[in-house]
Amino acid sequence: MTISLRHNGTHSGAHSAANSASNGQAPTGATPVATPIVTAGRKQRGLLHYIGVGMSAGVFAIVIGLAAMLIVVPWAAGATPMTILTSSMEPKLPPGTLIVVKPKPINDIRIGDVMTYQIESGKPAVVSHRVISESTSTDGSLTFITKGDNNAVADANPVVAGQVKGVLWYSIPWLGYVNTAINGPDRAWIVPILSVGLFGYAGFMVVAGLVDARKRAAAAERD
Repeated sequence: MTISLRHNGTHSGAHSAANSASNGQAPTGATPVATPIVTAGRKQRGLLHYIGVGMSAGVFAIVIGLAAMLIVVPWAAGATPMTILTSSMEPKLPPGTLIVVKPKPINDIRIGDVMTYQIESGKPAVVSHRVISESTSTDGSLTFITKGDNNAVADANPVVAGQVKGVLWYSIPWLGYVNTAINGPDRAWIVPILSVGLFGYAGFMVVAGLVDARKRAAAAERD
């Protein structure tokens, strides 16, 4: 009789522990290790997700900013983006600097302005140097003497009104190389490659977002 009672008590206790385990509850005295591990995994996935979103937003903002500075703003203002290729305007405008040149009435050009002008009248090659003096001829026409900031002497030939393309509006270091790539002779293949790359990146982010949403939904169902 005593043996039977002990057997029943032991069996009842084991059955109770099994029921507790099947109901998702840990038996008394057991250490619940599964729940903290799953929670930590979810927190880690969430952190990586937000880091990815932040990086994507940063890349998108940079692309939009470059497009604005290289294309939209100059186009809206009737200005022209150009690239400094020589060291004549160092240190303020070293090679590779993007300069945006904006038209300005001849009579409003002042000493100290960085002026972009044709090296030879009627020819496309231009240079951007600083105006160091100006003079008015008897017929009222203006001429300018220019000099590169890094040059020891002034430019040999005065600049007449017909040569002037505009004056410096704003400049951004190093972006001149990007401008040369986009607007230079290699534009025919660089622009399509950049476009495909941007669209591909956008598509990847959309797919990654959908996959992440499905994983979170599946995890919620398992819980």
